Amino acid sequence: MSDEIETALGAAAVAPLGGAPRRLSRELALRADAEGLVDVAYAMTDSPLGPVMLAATDRGLVMLSYALDGIDSRLERLAREVSPRVMEVPSRLDAQRRELDDYFTGRRRDFGLAIDWRLMSGFARSVLERTAAIPFGGSSTYGAIAAEAGSPRGSRATGNALGSNPIPIVIPCHRVVRSGGAIGGYTGGVERKRFLLDLEGHRR
Repeated sequence: MSDEIETALGAAAVAPLGGAPRRLSRELALRADAEGLVDVAYAMTDSPLGPVMLAATDRGLVMLSYALDGIDSRLERLAREVSPRVMEVPSRLDAQRRELDDYFTGRRRDFGLAIDWRLMSGFARSVLERTAAIPFGGSSTYGAIAAEAGSPRGSRATGNALGSNPIPIVIPCHRVVRSGGAIGGYTGGVERKRFLLDLEGHRR
């Protein structure tokens, strides 16, 4: 490992969001990635819903986040809960960005991406695993998902789990609506949820 990369990674481990260490030059990030020193690669991409941050590990996509209010808190979580070796390496996210683009332009209905589930656990993971199975154009209700996850009376907890979904769109929490037909809440805002449902031709 070069001294330059080792120094940068050491600084990032102490303060992963502290300015320069987090925003390594593209060349330095590519060198670190080539040497196997990047545990979490992230990239920004544009979407009809605004800027989106994608992050992936060697297991798969670990985070997709709307980024209108910045990404520092997301990077902090990744550094804390996955690995402090978080770097911006857009080339590592090419496949994920391509599938997201295809989805928004109507060329894709199902994502073929591997998912790293480590930011999800317990009941929340059960909820999100069942949510991931809702097909394009379909929907389910909070109560139905709660029952499938093993807690028939856990609609509120189900809503909390959906609200903390670290990979929206790909894990389609927007497809979970209220039993009376109301759209329900969404971590990215109701307008984004409505946009996604309309994009998929969901009938309400």
